[in-house]
Amino acid sequence: MRNYIKTSTTQNIFRILLALFMVFAGFSHLTFNRVEFQAQVPEWLPMSKDLVVILSGIVEMILGLGLLFWKNQRVNFGWALAIFYVLIFPGNISQYVEGKDFASLDSDTARLIRLFFQPVLIAWALWSSGAWKAWRIRKTNT
Repeated sequence: MRNYIKTSTTQNIFRILLALFMVFAGFSHLTFNRVEFQAQVPEWLPMSKDLVVILSGIVEMILGLGLLFWKNQRVNFGWALAIFYVLIFPGNISQYVEGKDFASLDSDTARLIRLFFQPVLIAWALWSSGAWKAWRIRKTNT
């Protein structure tokens, strides 16, 4: 698969915004929101909640920085971020089902809306990184 795909200015702006959001989110996992994020880790996950928060924060920062700076691997980082969003989705469902508050997610309605925003994040990662375009090109050429 081609790892570098030319993207539009709009895609670049949205990619940079998403990347900065991920770096900030990762940083917050490791610092000022660490305890709050621990409360969001589902009870059924057989790992230390603190370890899950630390590792997910590190992954978020790596994905954000990679998406921001590693031009030749941008498509791969787009796919990796989309997969990451899929992997954390069960935690978001758990947060909704268990009614756990976090920041502005302090009602069932807010937590439910967040669930519908997850596919938007997945699409955002794939579109802004050029991953969709690379996949379409690959599919056309095979």
